[in-house]
Amino acid sequence: MATRKFLQTILKNGKINHHKFYSSESPLFPGARTTWTERLDFTGPHSYSPIPVYRVMDRQGNIIKSSQDPKLSNEVIEKMYKDMTLLKTMDKILYESQRQGRISFYMTNYGEEATHIGSAAALDMEDLVFGQYREAGVLVWRGFSLKDFMSQCYGNVDDLGKGRQMPVHYGSNKINFVTISSPLSTQIPQAAGAAYALKGKNRVVICYFGEGAASEGDAHAAFNFAATLECPVIFFCRNNGYAISTPTKDQYRGDGIAARGPGYGINTLRVDGNDVFAVFNATKKAKQYCLKENKPVVLEALTYRIGHHSTSDDSSAYRSKDEVDSWRQFDSPINKLRMFMEANGLWNADKEKEWIDKAKKDILEAFADAEKRPKPNWHEMFKDVYKFMPKHLTKQLNEMQSHVEKYKEHYPTKNYAA
Repeated sequence: MATRKFLQTILKNGKINHHKFYSSESPLFPGARTTWTERLDFTGPHSYSPIPVYRVMDRQGNIIKSSQDPKLSNEVIEKMYKDMTLLKTMDKILYESQRQGRISFYMTNYGEEATHIGSAAALDMEDLVFGQYREAGVLVWRGFSLKDFMSQCYGNVDDLGKGRQMPVHYGSNKINFVTISSPLSTQIPQAAGAAYALKGKNRVVICYFGEGAASEGDAHAAFNFAATLECPVIFFCRNNGYAISTPTKDQYRGDGIAARGPGYGINTLRVDGNDVFAVFNATKKAKQYCLKENKPVVLEALTYRIGHHSTSDDSSAYRSKDEVDSWRQFDSPINKLRMFMEANGLWNADKEKEWIDKAKKDILEAFADAEKRPKPNWHEMFKDVYKFMPKHLTKQLNEMQSHVEKYKEHYPTKNYAA
């Protein structure tokens, strides 16, 4: 009783509102907002209902609630479908080219097309994108050309990265897409930092990553930085069920990645990643919140990786063909959108054939042209690290120049640009 009176006196003399800051009915600890209890119970997954998955369409492409229809124009819907099918067609050709030894590596996007296109359509070109390595559809939507794709995969003289990256590690200043890095999760804290720099500039950052990348320490650091520094960043997790050969049950035991948002004090959305309209609505809502509040959002898109993780992977070693075929047949984001379009008179079999034939033709032409182009001049590997080339690199460049000239019969210099 004496202690309570002492605290009341201090609070009163310090001109602190006693009723606001002190009550025997609520804890005063600065580390959490909480209440008292006299029951000693564990708090765990059983304590909460699972986070629901937001959707707009059913599996047959029907709008379930008209209030959730994004009411996009016919032109936008057609672009969504064409970009998704263009990506699928390009994936098939480039995957097969790698199997033929014509490029060194490739990663397909089968089954995840709606996560790319739906999110990209909800953003503006000024918004900054940090990708992982399975967001090619975002680039398609933003205007990254077939020539750009092919040149990067071949590492030829037209490659924006000057042949310095593995295939599928795209990047473009022009469309605000930060160059992809191979090490997992490096882009997540980078995105938080970029968003901090863009506060108050009416731009958001979107950062894509898989549920496997969310197991890296970088992801947790990024979430905490973004929450405490209040950064306008959308953490977009493509939860496709597998991190290369590791299923989600071996990666985490919580309620997916969405459940981590509230733990860091971040608002969260969970969406059907195979529903392009749902992804569009969710990303649009996330962006509006980021801009209004200058705070982050965790957006988890639940989807399924139909293809192998990459050309270095054989997914039949860790999942059944029946499982893959079931997802391909019943939850294809492309099929779902096509059924919607056909039901609304926006698409038919003739348009499908005409478009797919054109897409194949355009892709094969860009592919054939890229294959013929020379590699960048080898001098390029010494450039762009520093604004002005330092003496030690100049020395190395001169030494290599002399070496290649002396032993030029041993080097395929004809394959490189002059």
